[in-house]
Amino acid sequence: MFTGIIEEIGTVGSVTVMTDGLDIRIQAETLLKKIHNGDSIAIDGACQTITQVGKNSFNIQAVGETLTKSTLGEFKEDRQINLESSLTLNTPLGGHMVQGHVQGTAKIRQWMKRGDNYYLEVTIPEPLLKYCIEEGSIAIDGISLTIASLSNRTIGISVIPYTAEHTTLYSKRIGELVNVETDIIARYIERFMLHSKEDGMNLEKLRDWGY
Repeated sequence: MFTGIIEEIGTVGSVTVMTDGLDIRIQAETLLKKIHNGDSIAIDGACQTITQVGKNSFNIQAVGETLTKSTLGEFKEDRQINLESSLTLNTPLGGHMVQGHVQGTAKIRQWMKRGDNYYLEVTIPEPLLKYCIEEGSIAIDGISLTIASLSNRTIGISVIPYTAEHTTLYSKRIGELVNVETDIIARYIERFMLHSKEDGMNLEKLRDWGY
């Protein structure tokens, strides 16, 4: 689990093609002091396992669904990426609950300065729209953000300067793809409601039981 609070901006050092995926070496500084082989780490929001830790970098191996659902398959040398280590029991939950399970990618429609802040607008894949609500949480490239507006397939997000400057958002361009993970709570509720209908659960039964 993660919080969507980015700890460091890393840089892709190299990308090596394997038989079933990509071996990606990532240059970092701050996180190297506390990560170990086998740890989970969010790479632009995608949870990956650290396979090797070196003096100035670490490696992950991206395979399967990670490459088809996220932007990791497009990684090239010198690309800057958002990094977050996994939660511990004493980690402040400053953002929201993020699994690191990227569900798809969204295209940036607008990214601009608006007064003292910034405004980000992305086009969300149709299947993910039902999990998006105004004032709800969403992870974009692993960053915990709040949905300010929702219209058709587009969500608008207000971004404070600190977030823009301490993540890769500052370098984004219109047309780029970003990783998306919707709020896990919304997905659990949907699953519960589907099973409840199959079991005959309805509002009348809940009232009878005192809810």
